[in-house]
Order: sequence, then C-alpha cells, then structure tokens
Amino acid sequence: MKIGYDAKRAFYNNTGLGNYSRWLIKGIASLNPSNTLYLYTPKAKANPRLHFIDSYPNIQTVTPKSKWFTSWWRSKGIIKDLKRDSIELYHGLSHELPSGIEQTNIRSVVTIHDLIFMRYPKHFGAINYRIYLAKVKHACRIADRIIAISQKTKDDLVELLNTTPQKIEVIYQGCDPSFAVKQTAEQKSAVKEKYHLPSRYILSVGTIEERKNLLLTVKALKNVSDNIPLVVVGKATQYTEQVKAYLTANNLTHRVIFLKDVTFAELPAVYQLALVFVYPSRYEGFGIPVLEALNSGTPVIAATGSCLEEAGGPNSLYVNPDDDAGLAEKLNQVLSDDGMRQNMITKGYAHAANFTDDRLSLQLMQLYQNILNHA
Repeated sequence: MKIGYDAKRAFYNNTGLGNYSRWLIKGIASLNPSNTLYLYTPKAKANPRLHFIDSYPNIQTVTPKSKWFTSWWRSKGIIKDLKRDSIELYHGLSHELPSGIEQTNIRSVVTIHDLIFMRYPKHFGAINYRIYLAKVKHACRIADRIIAISQKTKDDLVELLNTTPQKIEVIYQGCDPSFAVKQTAEQKSAVKEKYHLPSRYILSVGTIEERKNLLLTVKALKNVSDNIPLVVVGKATQYTEQVKAYLTANNLTHRVIFLKDVTFAELPAVYQLALVFVYPSRYEGFGIPVLEALNSGTPVIAATGSCLEEAGGPNSLYVNPDDDAGLAEKLNQVLSDDGMRQNMITKGYAHAANFTDDRLSLQLMQLYQNILNHA
C-alpha cells in the first residue's frame, strides 16, 4: 500500500501535533515493511526526533519543487504530487485535507485531535477561529473516514459539527516509549542535580496557558501539607505572569519551581522523580502528559470535564477544574498514603498498557484497509 501523510507537523512541531505525527508514522512504518509511506512537507526541516526515518527504507520524504507558495501546495497543489506518486490513501494528520482530493481515486482519512477552538473561541481570535472552522468542516465533509483521538472528541464532532457518528473511528494515541523505560539512578541523579530538583515534589507538565489551568494547582498549594513544592515544565505564555502574580500576592513564590529548556530526553527522569503528577486542564483532545506520567510510574490527578478520564483510567484521581480545595484534598491523600500511591502506580501501568504502539498501529492499519476495501 502507498500511503501519503501530511507530515508538516512531524517536521515542524516538537510537541502535540508533531509528537502524534511522528508516533503514527513510525508505528505504521514498523508494522509492515511492504507499505511505502510518503511524507509530504513544505520543507524537510532538520528535526532530531525524526532521525528514525533513516532506519526505514519504506519511508520517503516529498517536498514541493518550488519554495514559494508552500501553503497553496499543501492545501491544493499537492494533489498533482499524490497522483504522480500513485498514492492509494492520504492521511491528514492534523485537522485538514487538500482541496480536490475528493475528486480523485485517492481515499482519505483525517485525524481530528480536538475542537478546542470551538469550546474556547476567545483564546483563538476571530480570524483564526474562522480559518480553523473552515478547514475542519471541509476535512470532515470530504474524508472517507475521520479519526477522533478520544471519545470526547468524537462526541464534540457530533455535537458541534453535526458529523455522522458512523463516519468517526476513535483510535487513541500512544506516547513515546522512553517514558516507560525506568531511568537509572545515575540518569535521575544527573537530572536532579542539573535542575536543582528537590527530593520530593509535585509535577506539572504542559504549556502554561489559561486552558491548562496551572493556577488551580498553585491555589491548592496553600492547603498541601509539608510545604511540598511544585515543579513546572512548560512553555511560558502571558498567562504565566498571572500565575506568578498570584504566587507573589500569597507568599507562595518559594513553593513553585519553573524549569527552563528541559530536553525531551530528560523528561522521563523528571516524571519518575515526582511524587504525583497534576493535570487540571479544562479541555484536552486526549492529554498525552497523563499517559506519559502513567508510563513513568507517577500517580495522576487530573480534571473532569473533557477526555482526561479516558487517558488516566479508573484508578487515577479527578477533580473539578474550579475546585482548588478538592485538588488539595486529593494531593494530601496521595502524598500521605504510600499504599494508595503504590496502588495507583501499579494500576496506572496496567491502564497504560492499553495504549501500546503495536495495538494502536494495528487499529490504524485495519482502518486503512477498510477504507480501501469499501472504495
């Protein structure tokens, strides 16, 4: 099978959509060497996280002949290249498909990660909102099938865009396998020393933006026993200043450590050194950091209201994203009860086993085959 991918995010993005794209491409390439994967990208930007493609002779990278009008190429001009390469199925990995693909014999599938821009339009601005809405509507209309990365995203597609449920397949995503590798004492010690990490800490990972709700965790600190600090890993935004202003006003600055420039290779050790991981995001498409924590053997407390219960499973703890007192109570439970904490770790590993690369890649390939078989 010749499979084409919109691989821009795989080359350009180091988080979120980029991680999903790289994870999926590697999984499909590993599953069956007889399939040829074509990665279509406006530019083959150097990215150390894509070094794996050198190990797969069945992966080819395709860029436009001209460096000009690459946005047009990705949204429409690419059709000519797909035909030239005899692509049988094209997968839009991030919410969009090229215009005109529905008029060819090339089957298509699109992954919809979330509809955050519809749930929280004020965070995107009027112009971006219209652009995102047009792209998602177009892709969902012309795609042969739609992949939703969680049941919550599927429900949102049905509710907000009136998409036919039978057209949508829920296929979860996994996280990088490095999180499941137990870090050595030397690796942990090196990371701890480099970032001056305390011996006991609560962990938060994710972009520091309003939707991800770091302020709730900070507010909960006032009622967390033993003055255990919070370690924050994530890209700063304007919202960071709001968080820091609260810390200053409430004499909590000493309780929060903001880490900068943590490498991806160091993240597993940061997770595995933590006592508990907190992720009170108001809305996610899936919540990969939750799965990273479970694979790292770190108990999870997350927010209700979106899909985080799907990622965290029945043995993680959940709290209303406006209930800082409730979050503090759950933090104190986990931090003071070692038996409870160990039980959450053990059952967290078991839940994370549902998201193995082999299992999810097989689901994806079965969907591809079904699309082609019903062409």
